[in-house]
Amino acid sequence: MTPRPTAKGTVPFGDHATWYRVTGDLGEGGPPLVVLHGGPGSTHDYLLALADLARPGRPVVHYDQLGNGGSTHLPGKDADFWTVRLFLDELDNLLRRLGIADDYVLYGHSWGGVLAAEHAAARPAGLRGLILANAPASYPVWNQEMKGLRDALPPGVDATLRRHEEAGTTDSAEYHAAMRVFYERHVCRVLPWPRDYLASFYEIVNDPTVYAAMNGPSEFHVIGTLRDWSVEARCPDIAVPALVLSGRHDEATPAVVRPFAELIPDARWEVFEESSHLPHLEEPERFRAVVGAYLDGLAR
Repeated sequence: MTPRPTAKGTVPFGDHATWYRVTGDLGEGGPPLVVLHGGPGSTHDYLLALADLARPGRPVVHYDQLGNGGSTHLPGKDADFWTVRLFLDELDNLLRRLGIADDYVLYGHSWGGVLAAEHAAARPAGLRGLILANAPASYPVWNQEMKGLRDALPPGVDATLRRHEEAGTTDSAEYHAAMRVFYERHVCRVLPWPRDYLASFYEIVNDPTVYAAMNGPSEFHVIGTLRDWSVEARCPDIAVPALVLSGRHDEATPAVVRPFAELIPDARWEVFEESSHLPHLEEPERFRAVVGAYLDGLAR
């Protein structure tokens, strides 16, 4: 069972609000682990299992990025409102408002890893460590890799997906059924899907504003504003120890993950052999061991 939060609430972010949840005591002296969820446009729910990493001196902070979950929803905003800079500013604001900007560790999953890498490349003084989980260093390479994964789907599935993508009918039941074939292979291989993952999945369905603007209709059809985004050139600027995670069956293929491992000066790459995109749900015991050991190492 996920530990109960010790604190939760919102912090103001301009005219809006960012929702957060803390497991543990932020005042106990150790750097908190701040968890950045994916999407863009998902929520913290599918990453709640990371609260199990909390212990005395190591609190865990989850938050919902602007536009989803418990944070302010802005369904009327155009695509040009939803920028990487906006979410970097939101993260900086959260760190300051919680009083942890001088001592923290980041865990970024998927899009959250892109965001975390961008943040780390600016060399903030308080950042102690960085975990990049199942994240793409380049969306152009991500889109290239998707072709190979889609080509390997059962006969007829990719043809169905392409028919709806070309027709602009990606909101149809047939598209979503075909989409699920991909998701069960390369996003979450635990069946039935865990409750925490379903919670975030349906949050996107209920308000797809951010996801549609920045990503697109699905994980494997990135046509939003992130389609040309890459953090590869900024990886050498990251000056903290980095742990890079991916799954053997991950939609984040080795080609999109490798630049983090090769270009960040102090990086180690761990592959989860039985996982796809969510090793914290697919191989929870090994996940806790690997991430826990990394965090313990930072504390020495």
